[in-house]
Amino acid sequence: DEKKKSKGNRSPCPPSRVLHIRQIPNGVTGAEVASLGLPFGKVTNLLMLRGKGQAFLEMASLDAAVSMVNYYTPATPHLHNQPVYIQYSNYKELRTDNQHNHARPQAALQGVNAVQHGNLGITSALAAEGAVLPSHGSVLRIIVENVFYPVTLDMLYQVFSKFGFVLKIVMFHKNNQFQALLQYADATNAYYAKMSLDGHSIYAGCCTLRIDFSKLTNLTVKYNNDKSRDFTRIDLPFGDGQRTMETSLSAPFGKKPLLLMSSDAIYIFSGPSVPPVPGAPGPLTVTTSAVPAHMPIPGIPGNSVLLVSNLNPEAITPYGLFILFGVYGDVHRVKIMFKKRGIALVQMADATQAQLAINYLNGQRLYGRVMHATLSKYQTIQLPREGQEDKGLTKDYSNSPLHRFKNPCSKKFQNIFPPSATLHLSNIPPSVTVDDLKNLFTSKGSTVKGFKFFQKDCKMALIQLGSVEEAVHALIELHNHDFGENQHLRVSFSKSSI
Repeated sequence: DEKKKSKGNRSPCPPSRVLHIRQIPNGVTGAEVASLGLPFGKVTNLLMLRGKGQAFLEMASLDAAVSMVNYYTPATPHLHNQPVYIQYSNYKELRTDNQHNHARPQAALQGVNAVQHGNLGITSALAAEGAVLPSHGSVLRIIVENVFYPVTLDMLYQVFSKFGFVLKIVMFHKNNQFQALLQYADATNAYYAKMSLDGHSIYAGCCTLRIDFSKLTNLTVKYNNDKSRDFTRIDLPFGDGQRTMETSLSAPFGKKPLLLMSSDAIYIFSGPSVPPVPGAPGPLTVTTSAVPAHMPIPGIPGNSVLLVSNLNPEAITPYGLFILFGVYGDVHRVKIMFKKRGIALVQMADATQAQLAINYLNGQRLYGRVMHATLSKYQTIQLPREGQEDKGLTKDYSNSPLHRFKNPCSKKFQNIFPPSATLHLSNIPPSVTVDDLKNLFTSKGSTVKGFKFFQKDCKMALIQLGSVEEAVHALIELHNHDFGENQHLRVSFSKSSI
C-alpha cells in the first residue's frame, strides 16, 4: 500500500511554513500545486522539482501550514486523479534565487501582497507558468447542467469560497437552465475559480459546472434569501418569502455532494447533519470519515471566531483589536496568545460579521506589519479559569457599551467602509474647535492633511490623515475619546475624501 509505505519512511519534521509535496504526476503545473494551499492562506513561494515529481510550497504563516497538513493527513489530496503526499519540510523558508538540486525553480510566487482580498497568492505562479492573466471582471456566470439533485446557494458559497471572499450570489432559471451569478471581492479570485472549477461536477456524474465571466461588473442584490444573498449586507430584507428550491428532489443519504478542495480532488459534504450555527447561511453536513470531528474544514461559513496573525506584539492590545474589528461588527471576546503575542483570536457576534471583518481587514497594515485575518478552527474563545495566568490577554467585551451594531436594523450596516485615510468624526461637542481636533490627532502621531466640518451638522466632521495605516492607528486611539462632561468622540472610516 503506497500510503503506508510513504508514512513508514517519513521522518517527522517539526512544523514549518515550508511543505514538501511528493508523488506529483507529470504535467501538473505550479499553479495546480499552489491551489492545494490556497484554502488555508496565502502561498508565498513555490519550488517545483519536475524530474522528481516533488515540490516545496511555502505558506505565509505557520498556522496556515499546520492547518493544511492537519486537513490533508486524513483526507489525501489528489492532482490529476493521483494521490499526492504532504509533510513538513526541513526548510524554514524557501530561497529560490539559487539552483536547488540542479533543478531550476519553475514557478516562484514572489511577494503576493498585490491581492489583498481572499487568500490568493497565485498571480505570479500563473505568470511564471506562462499564463497571461486576461483582463476581466470579478463576476462569474455559472450554468449548472444535468441538475439531478438540488443545488443551493449555500452549496455554491461553500464551493466558491475556497478561492477567495464571495461578496454576492444571485440564482435564477433562464432558457430552462439553472444559472447563477457570483461576485468575488477580487478579479484574480474569479479567474482562479473559473480555471479550477469549470467542467467539474458538484455530485458524481451530475450537476456539472460551466463557468464564464459575466459582462456585469457589479451585482445588485435586493434581498437576502435562498435565491440571492449579499454577504456584505446583513440588513437586507428576506423579500416576498419565495423559497428557492420548491423541489421535492433531495439527494439520498448515500449520494455525496463533492466539495472542491484542489484542482482535481473534490471532497464531500454528506453524512450526519451538523446543527446550523446562528447567523450561518445554512446547515452544513460534514463527512466524518474524511474529516475527523476535531478538524474543521477551513473557510466554511458559520464560524464567528477569527484567527488574526502577523501582529506587532509590542503594540497590539486586546482593546485595540476590539476597537478596530468593532468597526465591522460587535466583538464579544479577544484573546492574544500567551506564548505567541503576534497571534490573536477575535470572536464576533455572528458568522456574517466575521466574514465582513476578514474582507476589510485581511492584508491591512497595523503597527508596521501586514495583518492576516482568517476563520479560526475554534467556535468560541474560552475565558481563563480563576487563578490561571493570563496577564490580561483575554478580554470579554460581550456587554460593552461600545458595540456599534446593537440594533439589528441599524442604518450603521449601510455605513461600513474599508479602512481609508479619511475618518468620519461624530458626536463632537459644540465647544470643540477645528484646532482642538487637529491638535488631538497630531498628539497621537497623526499627520493632518485636511479637515472639514459638515455644513448641516457641526457635530460631524471629516479628517484626512497621512496614510491609511495612520488612520487605523488614530481610530484605535481616539474612538470613544472623552471630551469631558460625558461627551465621547465617535470615529469610523469614511468613503469620501476631503
